[in-house]
Order: sequence, then C-alpha cells, then structure tokens
Amino acid sequence: MEKRPAQYAPLTLAYLGDSVYELYVRLRVIQENPELPAHKLHLRAVRYVKAHAQSNSMKCLEPLLSEEEEAIYKRGRNAKSATVPKNADLTDYRRATGFEALIGYLKLKNDAGRLEELMRLAYNSAEE
Repeated sequence: MEKRPAQYAPLTLAYLGDSVYELYVRLRVIQENPELPAHKLHLRAVRYVKAHAQSNSMKCLEPLLSEEEEAIYKRGRNAKSATVPKNADLTDYRRATGFEALIGYLKLKNDAGRLEELMRLAYNSAEE
C-alpha cells in the first residue's frame, strides 16, 4: 500500500521539494535570460533557491495557505535536521525547509495547479 503524501517524513518532503522548486527556478531563469552562459544562469538561480529567498517567499505565502498546507509547512519548519546551516540564518533555514516540504507534498499529491501557483508566487516574492 502506497503512502499518502502527508504520511511522508517532513524532511523527505523537503528533499523532494528542493529539487522540484530548483527545477522550476532554473527553467524560469533560462526563459527570462536565454542569452546568459551557464555560470551566470546558476548565479541568478541561486538568488531564488537560497534559504533567505525561500524564507522571504514563505512570508508572502503563509496567509494564502489552506489549513492542510499550513500543517505540512509547519511540520517541515519544525523538523530537526542533522545538519546546521553554514551560510544561512537558522530561522530562514527552518522556514525554507518548511517551504520545501510544502512543495514536495504538493508534488506527491499531484496538485499541479496549486504547485504552479505557489511556486510562481514564491519566485516573484523571493527577493523582496
């Protein structure tokens, strides 16, 4: 019997969400800057996927979350990671982990419309 998306460990959801959001960002960066070499594309993408940017995005997304989405986000945010962030504030890192868990959850749930909506909003608010 397959697990329901909410039954996965929050750090497993974050593991998946990290790659899903990074792919989304890379595609957007390429679409917006098709002339840039790979290294400069990478530098642009990092601005959106770093913990501080994802934390900024969550500040904008939180009021828009359903109860179910908020619960997943909080599980991810509160999960105890074996690693300590090297280049990020602990609060930003935890909020980013919650964001990634939410993205992973929506991916496993196959809620493509909501996933696209939240990733678009996150991308647009990452640098505010």
